[in-house]
Amino acid sequence: MSGLEIGATGFVVLLLLLALRIPIGVAMLSVGLVGYFIIAGSVPLMSYLKSEMYWRFSTFELSVVPLFILMGQFAAKAGLSQALFRAANVFLGHHRGGIAMAAIGGCAGVGAIAGSSLATAATMGQVALPELKRYNYSGALTTGCLAAGGTLGILIPPSVVLIIYAILVEANVATLFLAAFIPGILAALGYIAAIAIMVRIDPKAGPAGPKAGRDERVAALLDIWPVLVIFVLVMGGIYAGFFTPTEGASIGSVGTFLVAITRGGMRWHGFIDAIIGTATTTAFIFLIVLGAAVFNAFLGFSRLPNFATDFFAGSGLAPVVIIFAMIVLYILLGMVMDSLSMILLTVPIFWPIIAGLEFGMDVEDVKLWFGIITLIVVEMGLITPPVGLNVFIINSMAKDVPMIETFKGVVPFIISDALRVILILLFPIITLVLPRLFAIE
Repeated sequence: MSGLEIGATGFVVLLLLLALRIPIGVAMLSVGLVGYFIIAGSVPLMSYLKSEMYWRFSTFELSVVPLFILMGQFAAKAGLSQALFRAANVFLGHHRGGIAMAAIGGCAGVGAIAGSSLATAATMGQVALPELKRYNYSGALTTGCLAAGGTLGILIPPSVVLIIYAILVEANVATLFLAAFIPGILAALGYIAAIAIMVRIDPKAGPAGPKAGRDERVAALLDIWPVLVIFVLVMGGIYAGFFTPTEGASIGSVGTFLVAITRGGMRWHGFIDAIIGTATTTAFIFLIVLGAAVFNAFLGFSRLPNFATDFFAGSGLAPVVIIFAMIVLYILLGMVMDSLSMILLTVPIFWPIIAGLEFGMDVEDVKLWFGIITLIVVEMGLITPPVGLNVFIINSMAKDVPMIETFKGVVPFIISDALRVILILLFPIITLVLPRLFAIE
């Protein structure tokens, strides 16, 4: 077999392993090791592993990942997710569908400190599900809004997945955070609009809750001041150039730690849980990163990415058609993979193709634009039938709601995502305006 054939076979084997529910990190590492050995032999493989494992995990950029995860762990211990939901609820809960809208607002807030879709969905599911059930929201709206709201954790800065994407394409992390800011706001507003339309069509799906008084609203706002201060301090400091993303994540971790001690009542046991949770999640992410590195090195030896780049460059297809094909593939991959795995598997193959196409922008702008589109489509994959991981997480927490109801509930949010993708495809300036206004070197 030629190297190209071995590479194609390895890709198919990887997809089969994923369909069998083999952990993505293990699957990519196994296929990569075997494929690399078949093409290059044992000595080059051992030489590669000797340097790759050290270089990969001594990279300064990756140090930001465990720090942002730790910040999310401390924030959970501090009860900030409950405070965010309550604050949104006292302002929106008295409207029809308002509690579901408050859940979206809470997800956006949690996403700003958690940086993970699955973590955001799981955290807000625990907080908002009881309240939504108490006011007799329909099962479809209850689970659909939480599954979709969880995807905001990927896009709203700081985002762990966005950090990994930046490393893969050698982009500036802080600039990517800026590029994601407006699309993240549009995502939350689009989801709230979807809820408003749903309850207008079926008023019984989202009855209005009681109206909160002025004192209750003031108290709720005072309850979330630590979130606002930490977010402004971390993201504002990064954008202003006072410190790097890694330094910002360190400051955010210390800030949420102090809040967890003073407000959340975190004791030694809670601190140990947060450290173990951070270590476990980081190890899981780093295993995927290593697996992806080995697998992509194998693909590089097989020249499959080069073949794909040359094929699309010489195909004569319009760039928008190529991007649309990638979007469809992302949605399909979302049925069996999580967001980080999709990014690590596809970006090393897709980015050279995109970089070789003409979009009327310089390559740095294309990195930002393509990255945001990729993240939005990855979000869609997490809630797209028949598998969507976020859907399964929320449905497992709402045991009285049939799975079919949850999938019905996410359809309006998928439509909202699709409209947002079209909007950003047509108007790249949506992602580029803030990076151009606040140029970060």
